[in-house]
Amino acid sequence: MPEANSDQKIRVLVAKPGLDGHDRGAKVIARALRDAGMEVIYTGLRQTPEMVVNAALQEDVQVIGLSILSGAHNAIVPRVMDLLKQHKMDDVLVLLGGIIPDQDIEGLKTQGVAGIFQPGTAMDEIVQFIRKNVKPHGVPAG
Repeated sequence: MPEANSDQKIRVLVAKPGLDGHDRGAKVIARALRDAGMEVIYTGLRQTPEMVVNAALQEDVQVIGLSILSGAHNAIVPRVMDLLKQHKMDDVLVLLGGIIPDQDIEGLKTQGVAGIFQPGTAMDEIVQFIRKNVKPHGVPAG
């Protein structure tokens, strides 16, 4: 599948929702995506789901990458997905990275998370996943 408008950069929001204060991984991902030619907006630490979705709306992003190490993914992800639905942003590709137990992965994907990347995932794998799965605005992500 071609990139969403190949002459336009893919816009990615990288966010650290919740109370987790460890953002080295999020910064590494942000740099790797930027190095791959994507436009990256990093929200910083301790974002609420509302802050994440509002930033995604204001920045007109095609991808939201959530970095969660705190174990709060089962509380944060449903709220983010609900807010995206409320704002009719079902064309935004949602990715999750961090410490996500294997038994939670299927449930998160059922809620609409397109990809889940655990520690040790190669940066190129994430870049390729985004390029393959990003959709132009108005086309529901799947």
